[in-house]
Amino acid sequence: MTRKTFLLPVTMLLLLVLFGCGGIRYSQVAPEAKDFHPKRIGVLSADVGTYEEARGVIDQIIAGVLIDTKWFTDVVAADVINKQMQSSEELRKVFLDYISKLRAVNYSDPDLSRKLGEMIKVDAFLLVNVDYWNYTKENDDKVGKVVMGVKMIDAASGKIMWIAGHHEVAAYILMKPALSDVAKSLVKRMIKEMPH
Repeated sequence: MTRKTFLLPVTMLLLLVLFGCGGIRYSQVAPEAKDFHPKRIGVLSADVGTYEEARGVIDQIIAGVLIDTKWFTDVVAADVINKQMQSSEELRKVFLDYISKLRAVNYSDPDLSRKLGEMIKVDAFLLVNVDYWNYTKENDDKVGKVVMGVKMIDAASGKIMWIAGHHEVAAYILMKPALSDVAKSLVKRMIKEMPH
């Protein structure tokens, strides 16, 4: 075997290892998702935990990326849903009851989900959590890092059609990258994996 015939397969394997990891860290699609094609999707306000600077910003980014895909006839942004909740005690109660059950016992209540979908007039909605939104060091490199999880729920059935989690890192030397730019890159990558 010549050196050239040996190096070619090794080089190809290395390229596959480097570029083949282009997917996201975690993505699980429900079997029913192959027949699920929502026309209207809602983006519920992200649970930002302790990362207050992400509040509102991540919601706008997600809605903007969804609109850019042109997959849906309408994207109902979190700020629109929040305004509806402010003016409707019933909607606020349905939302809080649904979220409480989902967080406490990991149960997506189909009745509450259906009511929520009907009230905000969507076929599906996204629940987003921001797990990290900060500047840090990784392997002696300074980085801006955003970590996020997403659930897509079929409003009519309450079925969780898609769960995903991923992170995006942007290294820097002097100028910190805007975390909103890091988040936008992350959202674009994750949304590509979303059933529609």
